[in-house]
Amino acid sequence: MGREIRTILVTGGCGFIGSNFVRYMLQNHDYKIINVDKLTYAGNLENLADISNYPNYEFVKGDIADKALIDGLFSKGIDVAINFAAESHVDRSIEDPRVFLETNVIGTQVLLEAAKKYGMLRFIQISTDEVYGSLGPRGSFTETSPLAPNSPYSASKTAADLLVRAYHKTYGLASIITRCSNNYGPYQFPEKLIPLMISNALEDNPLPVYGDGMNVRDWIYVEDHCRAIDLIMHKGREGELYNIGANNELPNIEIVKKILDRLNKPESLIKFVEDRPGHDRRYAIDSTKLRNGLGWDTDYSFEEAIDLTIGWYVEHQEWWKKIKSGEYLSYYERMYGDRL
Repeated sequence: MGREIRTILVTGGCGFIGSNFVRYMLQNHDYKIINVDKLTYAGNLENLADISNYPNYEFVKGDIADKALIDGLFSKGIDVAINFAAESHVDRSIEDPRVFLETNVIGTQVLLEAAKKYGMLRFIQISTDEVYGSLGPRGSFTETSPLAPNSPYSASKTAADLLVRAYHKTYGLASIITRCSNNYGPYQFPEKLIPLMISNALEDNPLPVYGDGMNVRDWIYVEDHCRAIDLIMHKGREGELYNIGANNELPNIEIVKKILDRLNKPESLIKFVEDRPGHDRRYAIDSTKLRNGLGWDTDYSFEEAIDLTIGWYVEHQEWWKKIKSGEYLSYYERMYGDRL
């Protein structure tokens, strides 16, 4: 990669995956990490309270679509930028698509322009398997699968990916795109399936399950995802795309029942609700390129990691209860209130 990596800019580092990645990198490397986050509803400073005083960590509150802010950060000398910043929930994108375009598309373009202007070793775009759309009952998404987004969220991520590709092809930007399957683990905002089901079960509240509950996802523990990004940052090839998946295909209803079983809660808490529009039936990721090309593999089985995840939410009830007592409640009511 030429010059040595000293400073990494992480955008959206107070969100779920971003905060886990910041913590992972600070614990495993000596790089300076600059974390810029707008602190919208899912960005939470408490996610990184334990490392906030690290000497090689700096937090900057700001919007990635703020050109002056981003230019100022890049002008100080950023060697690698990793873009986690995104509005990321499908239901919210159905409610208000515009904010997804502003952050996920315009924000990504502002970052790319700064990266082009100041030069860097790597620009890594953190994307999603949802850009591929919905799979049939067999097969897996590969890096050459056609893009077929079915929600405003996934469409905005697809547009961002194509911008990253264009900046590499047109300007020679040293960029890499990663597309990961569904993550789970500590600090995940409780609108997502696994933390929602855990927290609702702990409070003996109904567990809302869309449709028949047979929508299938490939689940990966967030720390395995972080290790994959770390490896790609150091050894990945410019202009490439890497799928990241753990080969843990499970229908939503099976996940929900596993959670109830581990918490000794009755299945009568499950409440099937009207399916959301454009709900993709199945995702599955083929990560052969990453596994064979860079030697990556998962460290955690699903059974081991779901136990760790449930344990974390049991032990950190104050964290998620504060979230669920605020703005999240009005959102939850809009999504599920008239369906339960």
